[in-house]
Amino acid sequence: MSQDCDKSQCASCQKDCAERKVNFMEDANSQSHIKKVIAIMSGKGGVGKSSMTSCIAVALRQKGYSVGILDGDITGPSIPKAFGVKQKAVGNGNGMDTVKTQTGIHMMSANLILDTEDTPVIWRGPVIGNAVKQFWTDVVWGDLDVLLIDMPPGTGDVPLTVFQSIPVDGVVIVTTPQDLVSLIVKKSYHMAEKMSIPVCGIIENMSYVVCPDCGKRIEIFQHRNVEDFVRENEVPLWAELPMMDSISRIYKDDDFDTETAQQMYAWISPAADQLIEKMGK
Repeated sequence: MSQDCDKSQCASCQKDCAERKVNFMEDANSQSHIKKVIAIMSGKGGVGKSSMTSCIAVALRQKGYSVGILDGDITGPSIPKAFGVKQKAVGNGNGMDTVKTQTGIHMMSANLILDTEDTPVIWRGPVIGNAVKQFWTDVVWGDLDVLLIDMPPGTGDVPLTVFQSIPVDGVVIVTTPQDLVSLIVKKSYHMAEKMSIPVCGIIENMSYVVCPDCGKRIEIFQHRNVEDFVRENEVPLWAELPMMDSISRIYKDDDFDTETAQQMYAWISPAADQLIEKMGK
């Protein structure tokens, strides 16, 4: 332990201090019975992490699993919007009830408790971290096979709070082919590694485009760094998804029977199968 350490910042400290034997794990709400917790993360924003979280949740639900999504991106929540959910979360004697989609996916998000969906969350880091913890400790999730945590981008205070406070069983990393994104994704991988949380798999979003005339797959980026990454770190590449404008509109339950949604399900379903295998189900 450093001589300058006063033990007051242990929760946010990344040093592996032999003298620090504090367990920061929080218990879930007494009415929550969650079998597995999976964090969906990325090194930076704009890679489609929330979209992939939504797609995985829908795919797991289609396969018969009970699923919840904890929207951990407090300042930029998007999960309710993705599913077209507009109702607000309400409390009960045991805590805060989740809001469910039409197909039964449970969710909790800052946008479910704010006055309006465009109300900004102007909070400092510790308050944001406590809000994420309360989504775990105070929300009544019920019986879930898996809880997906849509993490905020990066490797800062909130991801650290999640990893130290919630018993995360594994991480799925979402990336895109650009050089800069691939570099930052490595930071997410090494963060999970330092926190002793296994990285289950990689999903590459916006991997290519499909020609609307001939259907040919067109590689936008000649060198795809994800291939080097998965080879070097022995992490499986679960899915490669194309860049499609319609992807952003297909998570709503009432649109999921469309042709595009079914195609999306075909792309993401193998990743969901891999996740199920990793969860030991």
